[in-house]
Amino acid sequence: MRPFFKFGDNLLSLKAPWALSELSWHLHTALLFTWTDYKTIFIPITAFACAAGPLHSMHNLLQTELWIWMHLLMCDVSNQARSKEEDAINLLRWVVAGICVLWSTLYYGRDQVLTSLGLLLTTFMHDEAGLSKHVIGKNFCNIFDYVAFEIGATKIIAASRHLDSVSVHAVIISGILISTTIQAQDFPDVEGDAALGRVTFPIYAPEFSRIATLAVMVAWSIFLGLYWSLGAICSL
Repeated sequence: MRPFFKFGDNLLSLKAPWALSELSWHLHTALLFTWTDYKTIFIPITAFACAAGPLHSMHNLLQTELWIWMHLLMCDVSNQARSKEEDAINLLRWVVAGICVLWSTLYYGRDQVLTSLGLLLTTFMHDEAGLSKHVIGKNFCNIFDYVAFEIGATKIIAASRHLDSVSVHAVIISGILISTTIQAQDFPDVEGDAALGRVTFPIYAPEFSRIATLAVMVAWSIFLGLYWSLGAICSL
């Protein structure tokens, strides 16, 4: 690869067009890593934080979106490793993880560092410790990750770094909700799970799992409408 800088006549000149091209290429690659998770994590977590925080300013919103995306990139890059040999040369995953932890330390304090470390730990357990091969372990990691994303995003987007009672209740309810509906993510991947030997809820009980998931979603919709005093129409 060509260098960013060239030395001549004691002057440092930047090859701007090439540098911009390289930066654009790497940014596009990073966006592709997280592309499939925008509708499942990035947008839902941002919306949750805006409501639970609530949103303090556009500056906080931009910081929150960047924080979510960087940690999402950390998780997604880790998911790409398929062997020890590949992992040995895949330094990007550890670079991104280090940036996330350092960033949380410098700008958001100890509590946010714990959130970043929690995401790093569950990502490691999911990808390296083999929990992704077990239904319960996989679901636990996914639930924890969602809750950690919600806590971290809500703390950044709000005026205070401390969660108030409304935010705490929202996170707790969200965690329980996800734990009772997490099987919905397994419906599109029945063939893949069966090939790996996983016995997911949709595989174990194909018809009942669909009925149960639909019933739980309706029940949650009614409960949340009543809990947050949204009215009967919004509940239905």
